[in-house]
Amino acid sequence: MTDPLPNVHVRAEVLTQALPHMQRYDQEIVVIKYGGHAMGDPAAAEDFAEDIVLLEQSGLKPIVVHGGGPQIGKMLNRLGIESEFKGGLRVTDEATVEVVEMVLAGSINKQIVGWISAEGGRAIGLCGKDGNMVRAKRATRTMKDPETETETEIDLGLVGEPDQVERGVLDAVLKAELIPVLAPVAYGPEGKTYNVNADTFAGAIAGALRAKRLLLLTDVPGVLDKDKKLIPELSVEDCRRLIADGTITAGMIPKVETCIYALEQGVEAVVILDGKVPHAALLELFTDYGAGTLIRRG
Repeated sequence: MTDPLPNVHVRAEVLTQALPHMQRYDQEIVVIKYGGHAMGDPAAAEDFAEDIVLLEQSGLKPIVVHGGGPQIGKMLNRLGIESEFKGGLRVTDEATVEVVEMVLAGSINKQIVGWISAEGGRAIGLCGKDGNMVRAKRATRTMKDPETETETEIDLGLVGEPDQVERGVLDAVLKAELIPVLAPVAYGPEGKTYNVNADTFAGAIAGALRAKRLLLLTDVPGVLDKDKKLIPELSVEDCRRLIADGTITAGMIPKVETCIYALEQGVEAVVILDGKVPHAALLELFTDYGAGTLIRRG
């Protein structure tokens, strides 16, 4: 019969190493953005829900912000609504935003609440419209003509970005020891519903609440150098330099810009990490090794 004690000792050592990290984050707010692609694997979803419950029971105050781009795309296809993209972004008209709200604030939001509840947590699903938590403004983007080098503004329709965050609702939810699960849908000008990028939404929430950490769970290990190797830690100055020299490109640029914004609003540090890694949030917060790229102000 195999002696189980060595394995028990390893587990005890892991718990011992985790203790100072738990003490460091006790009663601190941690905002975790959970991406659409990371939600596709049932086993990964279960791991994520377990992590959130363990964080809350360890004394942290987790807030989950979720995306759902792939799920929105599938529903639009099922309903026969064509998606138009400009500059790599989905143009959101009245018909599309109804589907966006139905998927994000409806099915996905309640699914995540259910996962957390199944693991023993007490979660509540909300969106930016609830209690006027987040007010949006119309997002503006420009696209450069490759021939003339001139930039023109892109009309994205009902795509918004956070303009104001009212933290009172979240303060009340956290005081009640509930876990907020937030869908990035918000009211904008003239009372219209706006689809907000989940990364940007999470950054605004983290900044307004002065969160200890903002975790952006993505499909890559973190920020990579030109040799495709993980960069474990960056400053804001490093980020701007890597964007300028072309190391940080494409979809990673808006993620890093969100990180910079959150840091400027008072978040202590932001981490970009791979949401497909089992228990990525626990590895990042409760071990000495981390699980992605840590970005600090200086």
